Amino acid sequence: MTTPQIYTLTALGIYAIIMIFIGCFSYKKTKTLDGFLIGGRNIGAWASAFAYGTAYFSAVVFVGYAGQHGWNIGLGSIWIGIGNAVLGCLLSWFLFANRTRKMTKKLNARTMPDYFEKRYASKGMKILAAIIIFIFLVPYSAAVYKGLGSLFGAIFPGVESWVWMLLIACLTAVYLVAGGYIATSYTDLIQGIIMIVGVVCLVCAVLGHNAVGGLSGLVENLKNFQSVPGDPNPTTGAQLTNIFGGSSFKFLCFNIMLTSFGTWGLPQMIGKFYAIKDTASIKRGTIISTIFCIVIGCGAYLIGSCSRLILDGTLPQGGIDSVIPAVLIEVLGNGTLGMILLAIMVVLLLAASMSTLEAVALTTASAVAVDLIPSFQKQPMKSNTQMLLIRIFCLAFVACSFIFATQNIPIIVSLMSFSWGIVSGCFIGPYIWGLFSKKITKAGAYAGIISGLLVVGISTLVISLNSGFAAAASKSPEMGVSAMAVSFVIVPLISAFTKIKDPERVEEIFTCYQEN
Repeated sequence: MTTPQIYTLTALGIYAIIMIFIGCFSYKKTKTLDGFLIGGRNIGAWASAFAYGTAYFSAVVFVGYAGQHGWNIGLGSIWIGIGNAVLGCLLSWFLFANRTRKMTKKLNARTMPDYFEKRYASKGMKILAAIIIFIFLVPYSAAVYKGLGSLFGAIFPGVESWVWMLLIACLTAVYLVAGGYIATSYTDLIQGIIMIVGVVCLVCAVLGHNAVGGLSGLVENLKNFQSVPGDPNPTTGAQLTNIFGGSSFKFLCFNIMLTSFGTWGLPQMIGKFYAIKDTASIKRGTIISTIFCIVIGCGAYLIGSCSRLILDGTLPQGGIDSVIPAVLIEVLGNGTLGMILLAIMVVLLLAASMSTLEAVALTTASAVAVDLIPSFQKQPMKSNTQMLLIRIFCLAFVACSFIFATQNIPIIVSLMSFSWGIVSGCFIGPYIWGLFSKKITKAGAYAGIISGLLVVGISTLVISLNSGFAAAASKSPEMGVSAMAVSFVIVPLISAFTKIKDPERVEEIFTCYQEN
């Protein structure tokens, strides 16, 4: 075993012990459904802000998006990080956090499907939302596993990637099943600190690399860059230094919109607002989470923009997903300090991914155990039974995600491309309009959900028939953005031509904004 591997394993061992301890410590606080799912609505500013930020950024962002877009687009890809921080974080907190906290408390809603049922008086909408969450968030979590597998495979080439994915699944399951949302909020705080320290250290190390030459040298060296012969993704220095993405401008815009506005309708992101304890915590949390996202998002894409210089324009074996792992090894693989930083970076990517996995697992497990199964029962489920059921489904979800990631099941791999856009495309309209307008009807909300499905489904079918499924998958950002736009427009449009059956109930719901 090499010295870098020893350092990395030591750091992973310490991290794992801390995570397990937090899960066990939080167990006694999760004896009720409110405690397990939303921390008793008593989570403070720092924990809430870091929970939001760490759920936003996973190893997929670093290993996938930052590596791919930084390699192909260059400095212009940093706009994705800026958009995520300003639109996906700051604006989301400013517009929705307080309203979501107040309305879900008034409705006693713990999940997105639960919110839909109680806001629009529709059990059918609750069931439909739960099914959508289950079908499309499992593939998303599988993508997170695969991102981590690429990283560990580069550092430990003699060990199969599925071994590392299994260890990650077991560790996530232990503290999630034991401590629920309270455990995840505590661990997210620690994971967020690790992520900030790691990204700052890596940015400094990358900019200090001889091939980069600091911030000023980065621009000059990229400007003079020339692709090596046989490069499967040839580019020019003008492209890599074009601040607006050059020929990739349209692609860049759609990715900014998808990954930024997409958070406005994702249940694992919106769920963080349910648990915040008061308005003062929201004000502080808005600032904290925005700063966090600026550091992590912009840092990740800046690192990706340096990748062609550090790797001398040669795409590493393993393709685009191996770009960031190769950069880590090149920059940090030598010297004691470098190996320590490499170990920190591995833990950073692990922390980023586990925080996303836990958020998605809790969202999906609750959709099935709290929203879907009880909807088909005649008698209310006992509290103890429901608590046991949701813990079982948390465990089952983590296991399913692991299996799908290792088996490369075609349908699951295909759904990964659409998961973020289609879930947000279905929910963004009914969720947002339900917070702000008393005039939104059940028919309008249904139209928003179904339109999101139809936009992506019909577009995928038409493009696949004409150009193949690969072409449709490449258009998934455009489809996701279109689905969100259509959902947001069609909800008030259909509501204008339909009637609310119980306006008194809606008026009572909106009194929540008059309360403290």
